[in-house]
Amino acid sequence: MGLWRLHRALLQAALLCCLVAGQAHSCPHACMKCSGPENNQCEECSTGWTLHNNTCVDIDECGTKVGNCPVNRYCFNTAGSFECRDCDPACVGCMGSGPARCRKCAVGFTLTGSKCLDTDECSDRVLACLGLDQICINTIGSFRCDCAQGFFHRDGVCVRKQQPRVQEKGLFEDIQDDEIEVLQQMFFGVLLCALATLAAKGDMVYTSLFIGAVAAMAGYWLSDRGDRLLGNFLKGQ
Repeated sequence: MGLWRLHRALLQAALLCCLVAGQAHSCPHACMKCSGPENNQCEECSTGWTLHNNTCVDIDECGTKVGNCPVNRYCFNTAGSFECRDCDPACVGCMGSGPARCRKCAVGFTLTGSKCLDTDECSDRVLACLGLDQICINTIGSFRCDCAQGFFHRDGVCVRKQQPRVQEKGLFEDIQDDEIEVLQQMFFGVLLCALATLAAKGDMVYTSLFIGAVAAMAGYWLSDRGDRLLGNFLKGQ
């Protein structure tokens, strides 16, 4: 049992020595060679770093020719390297991010103060849209012409929408029931006058027709009044 404990203690001591030795020889991430684990113990730096007083300092590539980026991209420094990032859409060339770092404003943008801001073409141009049946819609950096209300696009032009046709009403479609009754009475009145005129001449045929028409008119009038009286009576109940 004592021998087993001795082996265990020796194994733990060996592992501890390995850990200490490994830590003693590890360098900071920016160092390729060092004399110790501290940042100020570097002897040689990795790419993108420069040695200064035994310390590896990041190189700002954006301040050198190394960090040259193409047009409409700008240099962004990172630890040990750099990135080329896109300029703001308002810029033609830039020195950093945002519309305030533009070298020149893009088409559709205007320098306002220190920033390139969107130009509202719909307010600046009297005839931004040439068609009288079009309306101007401002967009970021530009504008578009949409068809006005009541129009739609067809083959690149605005065409008026066809309104549903309203069926024309007949001459007597708007006449109410009471108006029809008045017209009927007027018609019978005219007919009776004509028959009375002819009957006055002594013609028996027209006299018979006149008497029959008067009787029919009286019967219709009395039956109609009777129906109304009966209806009013029933409603009163």
